[in-house]
Amino acid sequence: MDAPFDPEMDALRARAAADLQEIVQTVMPFGRCAGRPLHELPAEYLQWFAGKGWPKGRLGVLMQMVYQMKADGSDVAFDPYRSPEARLRRADR
Repeated sequence: MDAPFDPEMDALRARAAADLQEIVQTVMPFGRCAGRPLHELPAEYLQWFAGKGWPKGRLGVLMQMVYQMKADGSDVAFDPYRSPEARLRRADR
């Protein structure tokens, strides 16, 4: 049976999908992880920003999303986008 149409849930799903796409397409523009996709940033690196302050603007918002996803274990959503090296690092955890 199909779920009833819920415009609010559809809008939320669309926003989450757009955020995920933006996260996997954005690379870190500075710092020791410059050039790495945001979803492949180490949790410790993101934790440092959480303590010191996030970059301004959309980059900071996206980094906070990645940090929260890694903190609560929902970063499995990034698995289809991970590089082979990142998949190996994740398997070692």
